[in-house]
Amino acid sequence: MTDKNRWIALYVLCVGMLMIVLDATVVNVALPAIQDDLGFTQSGLAWVVNAYLIAFGGLLLLAGRLGDLTSRRGMFLVGLGVFTLASLLCGVAQSQGLLVAARFVQGAGGAMTSAVILGMIVTMFPEPREQAKAIGVFAFVASAGGAVGLLVGGVLTQSISWHWIFFVNVPIGIATAVLAWRLIEPDKGIGFGDGADVSGAVLITGSLMLGVYTIVNPAAEYGWGAGRTLALGAISLVLLAAFVAREATARNPLMPLRIFRSRNIAGANLVQVLSVAGMFGMFFLGALYLQRILAYDALQTGLAFLPVTILMGTLSVRYTDRLVMRFGARKLVLGGLALFMAGLALFARAPVDGDYVVDILPVMVLLGIGAGLCFPALMTLAMSGVTPSDAGLASGLINTTAQVGGALGLAVLATLSASRSNALIGAGESTAAALTSGYHLAFAIGAGLVVVAIAIAVMVLQPADQAKEEIEDPVDCEAA
Repeated sequence: MTDKNRWIALYVLCVGMLMIVLDATVVNVALPAIQDDLGFTQSGLAWVVNAYLIAFGGLLLLAGRLGDLTSRRGMFLVGLGVFTLASLLCGVAQSQGLLVAARFVQGAGGAMTSAVILGMIVTMFPEPREQAKAIGVFAFVASAGGAVGLLVGGVLTQSISWHWIFFVNVPIGIATAVLAWRLIEPDKGIGFGDGADVSGAVLITGSLMLGVYTIVNPAAEYGWGAGRTLALGAISLVLLAAFVAREATARNPLMPLRIFRSRNIAGANLVQVLSVAGMFGMFFLGALYLQRILAYDALQTGLAFLPVTILMGTLSVRYTDRLVMRFGARKLVLGGLALFMAGLALFARAPVDGDYVVDILPVMVLLGIGAGLCFPALMTLAMSGVTPSDAGLASGLINTTAQVGGALGLAVLATLSASRSNALIGAGESTAAALTSGYHLAFAIGAGLVVVAIAIAVMVLQPADQAKEEIEDPVDCEAA
């Protein structure tokens, strides 16, 4: 593959990723229109989002490993086909059942497509400087796509109809598949060896799907201490424990436990869970603050988040790779997390009569710069501790922790925010003041999660070049 074609292929992969990331948030601003059109109840409407999250978060790890074993290019193309077809079904849906079912299939296709992209990128760009730049482009798409989704959803819903937030995926998906077929060289996986780890696949997929379901449904609806929530959570943990036991003894494990010997893989995924929890909560509850308190419409809400997208894009695509090469990925992660934490803490002070320039724009600037520095560097560290044969697994793993962290953060922060607001309304506070206080609590907790992420990063993460030396010479490192 020529150098020019490699970069074109990168952009093709990132378009595929952007289409999938957009779908996680583009639906949010269209939910009222979908509810009015199809007659969803409030609890039923949540399944338009939850069906996607359960399939996406539950299948990422499995899809990433299957890409390693068979073909990452093949997995990407099949997933893209499934996602595109499911998007068409979502767009033509005239019933609640069809829309929810199509969203589940869409989530499965999204998992198959996105799980292998990062692994393909590190294989295509082995040279450190180019790899840092390529990961920066990917990280921007993966992280800023949520903010872009709010804007795109607002534009399409208000100017045409909610159906077009799904229809727009069809031509993009077809064009992306055609270009990927032509530009990305066929690859062959490492094979199934002694056979596929079917038991491990069933256990981890069941655990993740049940865990995400528990987070987005009974925990949010009935509370974290409810019997149903505790029972389902316990079953999810039992399945996870059984999976770990299985992987320790399987001849050809779905997820070799050796991958967690790398401090960077283990640490980066923990940092990812905590930081993305704060980010997803900020996108969702920040949008509610703008709409319910400041009376923004869907399009104005999307535009309000635009500085986050612009700053993340500018840093990720043009500058973060240079900063990684000069200062090291670990320092950028720490600096980015500090700015991200400051932005959430500042959002926790936004008043009922907030002004965009004074109270919101500084938050967006801090979050955009912080995320633009942190996430590309974090992905660089996560992939620095993995062998080429496990690149798809590591890619699927870090995407999985992002989705699980996002679902967990959204459920926890939204539940605590609603509880605070309801208590204050019951005590006689005005609705606006009570809602704002609930949002303040959520943003403050989000900032606290990022503080924990900073502590983990300081104690666990190591420079990328040191992690690569451990891969190349594991015997000497273990002896040391």
